[in-house]
Amino acid sequence: MADFDFIVIGAGMAGASASCELAAQGRLLMLEQEDQPGYHTTGRSAALYAETYGNATVRGLTTGGKPFYLDPPAGFAAHPLLLPRGVVFIGRADQRRSLDAFLAEVSGLRSNIRRIAPAEVEGRVPVFRPGYVADAVLDPDAMDIDVHGLHQGYLKGMRARGGQLLTDARVTGLARQDGRWRVESKAGSFSGRVIVNAAGAWADEIGSLAGAAPIGLVPKRRTAIQFRPPAGMDVMRWPTIIDADEQFYFRPDAGKLMASPADETPMPPCDVQPEDLDIAILVDRLEQAVTMPIPRIEHRWAGLRSFVADKTPVVGYDERVADFFWLAGQGGYGIQTAPGIAKLVAALAQRKPVPQELADLGVTEAALSPARLRR
Repeated sequence: MADFDFIVIGAGMAGASASCELAAQGRLLMLEQEDQPGYHTTGRSAALYAETYGNATVRGLTTGGKPFYLDPPAGFAAHPLLLPRGVVFIGRADQRRSLDAFLAEVSGLRSNIRRIAPAEVEGRVPVFRPGYVADAVLDPDAMDIDVHGLHQGYLKGMRARGGQLLTDARVTGLARQDGRWRVESKAGSFSGRVIVNAAGAWADEIGSLAGAAPIGLVPKRRTAIQFRPPAGMDVMRWPTIIDADEQFYFRPDAGKLMASPADETPMPPCDVQPEDLDIAILVDRLEQAVTMPIPRIEHRWAGLRSFVADKTPVVGYDERVADFFWLAGQGGYGIQTAPGIAKLVAALAQRKPVPQELADLGVTEAALSPARLRR
């Protein structure tokens, strides 16, 4: 039976980034239940790097990964991982309190996060209905993420360090035997010292196989569409627009526009598909906000974003099951936090403290530990 130091279950962004770091520390095997890595959430994400997005721990992990994004290892990616975009959070007159609370929470992060006038929003994105935008906050440093380039870079880095990936390898059994894990999968049986549970929406199911108590993971559907802007309208310099209460957002995407109703519908783990009702809700919200017609939806899709109760990722060893490491619950922050979390996993998996550069940003082991969810 092939034997490894680390067996990572799941080859999405979380599993791939962690595997790239862990492969430098020992023999590593990554098992993916689908026939390709990143089929589910990672492959359906159009991520934005925004240090203003998420709670304090998420923001710390995001900022902590910024040096990696801006200066990845030589040969990691053929193109820059981040491209300038900016994000504007908009509010109607009845949403001013939401923007006030948001600005109070994030204004200390950087001096250039600021309130802007409706006229400036309309100058940047000239499709809003007159009077719709009553207030707005600009984060000029938000950037587009090359999700595919980041994911493939991590997979390439994992292989360069001797790690192995097996696809079509759904895990069917986990058992402790002589102080090690025995893993039964569709691709065969394996032995490992540490299991890293990066199974996304299926993480609680993998935890159950290992005898661990659930962390209360709830997969939630997020819907998106892509459509063409009006003929002759150049949208490529538009910032991402996000409603103050996250009732919708839209952004440029390869010369077209991508939009979402920011839905969070609880779902069982599955190959999720978009629902017509969610798309109708999105179109209605957009038509209330902008004069821009949506004549034909060219592409529609949905993905699962998995959350625990406090919407903070779960990263750390199970407090009751030996050598079982949780890497789950990234919600909508999994792409932007990937470099920071991978650095964290590399430390915690060796039972070392949180790296100082992350600790300085307020990231603590206790805030991420699965134990916090069971107290």
